[in-house]
Amino acid sequence: MTTARSQLISIEATPYYHCVSRCVRRSFLCGYDELTQTSYEHRRGWVEKRLKRIASVFCVDVCAYAIMSNHYHVVLHINKDQAHRLSNHEVIKRWLTLHRAPALIQRFLKHEALSEAEQSACLTIIKTWRERLCSISWFMRLLNQYIASKANQEDDCTGHFWEGRFKSQALLDDNALAAAMAYVDLNPIRAGIAETPETSAYTSVKARIKSLQKNETTAPNLFPFAGTSRNNMPEGLPFHLFDYIELVEWTGRQIREGKHHHIRSTQHPILERLGLHSDVWLNICTKIETGILIGTASSIQAVLPKLNRQRRTGLQIP
Repeated sequence: MTTARSQLISIEATPYYHCVSRCVRRSFLCGYDELTQTSYEHRRGWVEKRLKRIASVFCVDVCAYAIMSNHYHVVLHINKDQAHRLSNHEVIKRWLTLHRAPALIQRFLKHEALSEAEQSACLTIIKTWRERLCSISWFMRLLNQYIASKANQEDDCTGHFWEGRFKSQALLDDNALAAAMAYVDLNPIRAGIAETPETSAYTSVKARIKSLQKNETTAPNLFPFAGTSRNNMPEGLPFHLFDYIELVEWTGRQIREGKHHHIRSTQHPILERLGLHSDVWLNICTKIETGILIGTASSIQAVLPKLNRQRRTGLQIP
């Protein structure tokens, strides 16, 4: 049986989630079909462009992503505080960037005279849109529906494009967050289609490195790195960018050790900061898709009531 989404995603449990969507067809999402000699590589650009487009509108931040031949990964952050700070008109503007305006909202924007009941209806609609702007389910829906529609149109067919609903995993602490992000960014290297993070096409780590080379503060439409201290730190990921890039490179070299392509070894302060031994870290990064909860045993135990769950299942980080 599938698990209710309310038991998978809860802002009270954690704002961070690792999500995966897989293509259901034999014809690839973005890869090369040897049988028909058809390339679908251009669809990677569709997914990346749409992902960043939605991120620029929603109060859901993209921490990491990797677009593969028949699936894609994203690590998302629910920015509920940002959604609450938006004015009613800002909520409307954001939602209408991706949707058509109902007639009642059009009248509201034109400052036409509205009855008390119509005013109340407008506020109800805005409240609903505000909640959707920080909903991972709506984020993934708008991404997957758009890609499925474009792919069906290109393939001149109808029917399901994705394997049902997307899979999600709660990332309960900093260890789980760093592990999931590294796992996602290393997908092309593990699959043997890239040798280094900077050559891993359609990944967040490549986008971050590219922006770094341009001396940009952060990569466009990606959740920035803020540092290690949670006290009075700016909004962003609780790591330093340079440490994270070193972490990805070190982890990739270990996973690929003995293969023709590999990443050189470096020292990684983030491992010491998280208090993890290298063998434990590698075990986490190769089994990240196990279970629906990721975190230390205490983190998982503490969050069970918030997700209406009783069993402590998932990937436990020592």
